[in-house]
Amino acid sequence: MDANDNARCLDERGAWAFFASKLAPTKACQGKAKRVQMYSMTTLTPRRTAILTFIRDRIAEHGQSPSLAEISEAFGFASRSVARKHVLALTEAGFIEVNAHQARGIRLLGQPARPEWLDIPVLGRVAAGAPIGADAEVHSRLLLDPSIFSRVPDYMLRVKGDSMIEDGILDGDLVGVHRNPEALNGQIVVARLDGEVTIKRFERVGDAVRLLPRNPTYQPIIVRADQDLAIEGVFCGLVRQG
Repeated sequence: MDANDNARCLDERGAWAFFASKLAPTKACQGKAKRVQMYSMTTLTPRRTAILTFIRDRIAEHGQSPSLAEISEAFGFASRSVARKHVLALTEAGFIEVNAHQARGIRLLGQPARPEWLDIPVLGRVAAGAPIGADAEVHSRLLLDPSIFSRVPDYMLRVKGDSMIEDGILDGDLVGVHRNPEALNGQIVVARLDGEVTIKRFERVGDAVRLLPRNPTYQPIIVRADQDLAIEGVFCGLVRQG
């Protein structure tokens, strides 16, 4: 198996790791600040100009960068290694940077701030059925229109399960969460119960707390006195990716 075959076998995250190895300074350069030269669009080939425009458009329309596979498909490349070559050239030219630990790890450089967009981290999954283990790792980031939220979310979580379908929250949705340790009766909350996280409607009657599903096939979660309950935040909107 030659080097090209090895490159094709890399998964998307492995591909970004490959970038990191290509962009890492050599021993001779270590310890010295590396000056990045910024190029104008006129110094790029027409194909690379088109790829950069494609990356910008995808970020603007979908809130995240395209994968190498999507770039390859859009431009008719035979393999991701060809897309990787062009993206590496754009990285070295100072137009973009690549996060080696994210599948969609391309970020634009030298772009004016867009205050009308929210840059929100996606932190993993939250159950809309039985609670699952919390995952605080940042999986990706999204640029989103603030008008889709009732208040500014601090982070997004991906829903797993169907216990909230009557509130329009479906399996696979990304829900926005505004950090708040307190909740009012009837609010949809992200709650941590004995170290695990779930999304439900909050109900308190006296000292008794219940976490209510919005699907008749599920039973309410009755919080016992010996259980550890914390409200992580309040639901403030969702994104459904097609």
